[in-house]
Parts: sequence; C-alpha cells; structure tokens
Amino acid sequence: MVVPHQASGARLARHRLADELTGLVPPTLLADLVAVLAELVGNAVRHAHPLPGGVVRVAWRLRGPADAPHVQLRVTDGGAAEGPRMRAASPDAADGRGLHIVAGLSSRWGVEQDGLGQSVWAEFEPSAVDLVVAG
Repeated sequence: MVVPHQASGARLARHRLADELTGLVPPTLLADLVAVLAELVGNAVRHAHPLPGGVVRVAWRLRGPADAPHVQLRVTDGGAAEGPRMRAASPDAADGRGLHIVAGLSSRWGVEQDGLGQSVWAEFEPSAVDLVVAG
C-alpha cells in the first residue's frame, strides 16, 4: 500500500495492518507489528524524502502456520542524506528511541538501498516463549 508522506500516513498504515492481520496472528504479535510499523513510517516521514508522488510504500508479508507466523514489515521511502541508525537518547530526550523500539520488538531489522530510495524492514519470527504463551 502507499500512504502520504505525512504524519497521517502512519495512522493509515497501522489501521490497515490491524484490519488485515486481526485473527491471523496472535494479539500480542499484532500489537508489536502495529507499534513497529508506526515507528518505521514515522521515521520515513520525519527523516527521509518521499517517493515520487509524495508517498511512502508500506508492505507486509505473512508466512507460516497461524500458530507460528513469520511476518516481515517493509517501509520504502525516497532515502535521506544519512541512513537510519540507532542513536543514544537521554532519559529526557523527546525522540531518538524509535529504532530501539524496532530492534526490541522484532527478531531483526535492516536497511536496503535500491533505485527508488531505501527500504527499512523488520522481521518477526515466533520464539519458543511466543509459542508457549500462545499455546
């Protein structure tokens, strides 16, 4: 899906993801997916250029069985002078924690450059703890 390169883009992406994956993934995983997607789209809007048309591209892929889903989120923007990186944020800082949230909630994350710009992705794989909680 594409969303506007504006703050409202994160809200639109969160709602669409929640609508499409409710009932397909455990509620705790869905909450993590929604939080991470909001961070990734928010970062694209704040720190990167839009894709042509003033948009950000958002995608997700769900694989595996319902009781042990593997999900990948991907947000593609027009890139920035400096790529995404984790920053040290003081306890009083108003920002700087977004990628720490992404790293903490996902199994892994990364950045890829292509002809359009950059994609930041996050993957979620079920762990033994997730399966025990869900089961």
